[in-house]
Amino acid sequence: MDVDRLHVSPGRFDPATAVEPDRDVPSRTDAVARDFSTALGGPVGAHAQLGFQRFFTPLRLILLVAVLFLALGWTTKAGCLQQKNDGGQLVLDWSGNRPYAAMCYSDTVPLYGAERLNEGLMPYKTQFFDTDPTGARQERYMEYPVLTGMYQYASMRIAKTWAALHDEWGVPAAIEVVLFFTVAAVGLAMFWLIAVWATTRLAGGAAGPGRLAARRPWDAMLMAASPLVAVHVFTNFDAIAVAAMAVGMLLWAKRMPAWAGIVIGLGTAAKLYPAFLLIVLFFLCLRAGRLRPWLTASLTAAAAWLAVNLPVLALWPQGWWEFFHRNSIRAVDMDSIYAVISSFTGGWVFGGAGPRGGASALANAITLVLFLAVIAGVGYLALKAPRRPRVAQLAFLLVAGFLLVNKVWSPQYSLWLVPLAVLAIPHTRILLAWMTIDALVWVPRMMYFLGIQNKGLPEQAFTATVLLRDLAVIGLCVLVVRQIYRPDEDLVRSTFPGPYSPPLDDPAGGVLDGAPDASWLRNRSEARGRYQRKSSSSAARPQTPIHTPH
Repeated sequence: MDVDRLHVSPGRFDPATAVEPDRDVPSRTDAVARDFSTALGGPVGAHAQLGFQRFFTPLRLILLVAVLFLALGWTTKAGCLQQKNDGGQLVLDWSGNRPYAAMCYSDTVPLYGAERLNEGLMPYKTQFFDTDPTGARQERYMEYPVLTGMYQYASMRIAKTWAALHDEWGVPAAIEVVLFFTVAAVGLAMFWLIAVWATTRLAGGAAGPGRLAARRPWDAMLMAASPLVAVHVFTNFDAIAVAAMAVGMLLWAKRMPAWAGIVIGLGTAAKLYPAFLLIVLFFLCLRAGRLRPWLTASLTAAAAWLAVNLPVLALWPQGWWEFFHRNSIRAVDMDSIYAVISSFTGGWVFGGAGPRGGASALANAITLVLFLAVIAGVGYLALKAPRRPRVAQLAFLLVAGFLLVNKVWSPQYSLWLVPLAVLAIPHTRILLAWMTIDALVWVPRMMYFLGIQNKGLPEQAFTATVLLRDLAVIGLCVLVVRQIYRPDEDLVRSTFPGPYSPPLDDPAGGVLDGAPDASWLRNRSEARGRYQRKSSSSAARPQTPIHTPH
């Protein structure tokens, strides 16, 4: 080794060899990151050259943090995986209201028996019977969308195979339901890491067709280190759809609408909300006059959704319809704004029987009408805003609006908003405040389930935190709308472009990035501008005095 080289300064900066010379550096521009960096030596130096790390790249560090928070998420559920000996047989120990007292509840555990997965039967084909709260016997099937249902079935088969290996070969094992949770959780963790990877790629700027340069990669750290991940990533199976949504957006950003549609269609087969992205893209493509890529994405999404659903629909139509049927008769969820109104008004005001209205046709109609109003509002913003909004901004508004007006807001649904919020509103303090409030709603929820008789909380103590969560989400929506009308306040678009990169328009826009508005919209805007200028000039012109005869 040439020892003298250790004392020689680097050569002159060459933009041709720089990987990301104009990357945003949060330790310089973000107060939270700057304060946090003091424990690691302070902000990045003013003359540091960025983008030359061979191993500890932003993506790898973000994924490492995501793994740490996934491990934390596992520990929050571990209390509900304890076993006990019951008459010589190991069973799950949920005695003493453990899921609520330890706040470790996860739908995955009770679903193993509730959906008859413990019997090893095929979902949608298997009919079983339950009793409703009134004691009536009701016919049941798997109530999840097909891709999520088959994911549960695959996890069950792996768990049963592992249990059989334990019986035959003595490999370490636990009871089946714990194995099922473990297998499902490992897969969900992988899906979440995929979502973090895609979001990190999206948190940058377009650098040519099919290629992304990470101008703001560190924004995705808010997703990797979200408190919501630690609480809810293993509460249910929503990480599958979150990954599909994020990857679909990435493929659209890379100008691959057919592949984007396929992934969106698969995500819709796991959960409905990824299809909302197609609504957003329709309005934006309409404004830009680029409907052909949207049509390609929509057709491939429909094809992918049918490819998953059609076999189940053809073989077991009644089982396939169960998901839609259960949603139509489902009671208003205790996390919804309607339950909050009911709680503080002393009674259900939208019709139906029971403490939260039961299965009310009026509640279904109200949620549908309000969601159509949300779609109309998003369409108005897309077409009428002074500058075309970014895909992430409108997607966040549509998904948040759906959650706010829907009759069901299960706690894990908040994960849907995390990647969209990170891309739409990369304000660290604001997002961390919302995520913390949303995650902490879990505490009074569990205490409410625990019951006052067990030193739990009354209903109003829980619904008050739900209202606070809703107000926080509404505040985020207001901020997004404000930045749509004031693009100079949008951190993504106002990031000062360096000497080697073009200004940012829409990193997730794909064919929309930098595209002008359609001619019909420009003509209307120009005509309206001419009319306004003519009206203002007429008003400014001095009027001829009117002489009244004496």
